[in-house]
Amino acid sequence: MKDRRQEIVTAPRSPWQNAYVERFNGSVRRECLDPVIILPAAGLRRVLTEYIAYYTRTRTHLGLNKDAPVTRPVASSTAGCVVAVPAVGGLHHHYERRAA
Repeated sequence: MKDRRQEIVTAPRSPWQNAYVERFNGSVRRECLDPVIILPAAGLRRVLTEYIAYYTRTRTHLGLNKDAPVTRPVASSTAGCVVAVPAVGGLHHHYERRAA
């Protein structure tokens, strides 16, 4: 049986045709690339890899009811003190409870 799905190519410089990617690109630019100067390509790859991990595991999204794409467990208020954990080389932080 023949596959009837057809690839639809977006027009160049048409952000309204691919809103999800444009939203992610804007977030990467605003939250990761604008505040720092990254010179070597290897450094850029490292920073982007760290940011993508932060974006999917830790960063909250309003469209997901302030949860991350990779759901994380809710810590009990008796689990310990709240500790700031640096992410993306200290550019961002997330907070978690750790036993004293």
